[in-house]
Amino acid sequence: MADKPVKIPGPDHPISIEANPSRVVVKVGGKIIADTRDALTLREASYPPVQYIPRRDVDMAALARSEHTTYCPYKGEASYYSIPSGGDRSLNAVWTYETPFEAMALIKDYVAFYTDRVDEIRQQKD
Repeated sequence: MADKPVKIPGPDHPISIEANPSRVVVKVGGKIIADTRDALTLREASYPPVQYIPRRDVDMAALARSEHTTYCPYKGEASYYSIPSGGDRSLNAVWTYETPFEAMALIKDYVAFYTDRVDEIRQQKD
């Protein structure tokens, strides 16, 4: 990984992480895959906000680890999971930074879902 750049979020590429006060529920094929009151909302530059959900609140048995990986110079190496019950649409639907860079340490042990690869990511105030 020595040849891959490591960047720190700043004014040119801001990243913020804050606790989401809402309950976040993720469904695929009519089944709840994740349900938490402890999601983190990550806002990065001009990208849409992403909900990071603690692994402890995800049905990890419903996920299948894939070989796919990507690299973010701000967060590190991402590993991916597919959701077999979602079929082809849910391939590599979930990503996680198992060893994120220090600036993004808060998202360790969290996963995120692509909105277009699951049926629903609902935020609700209780």
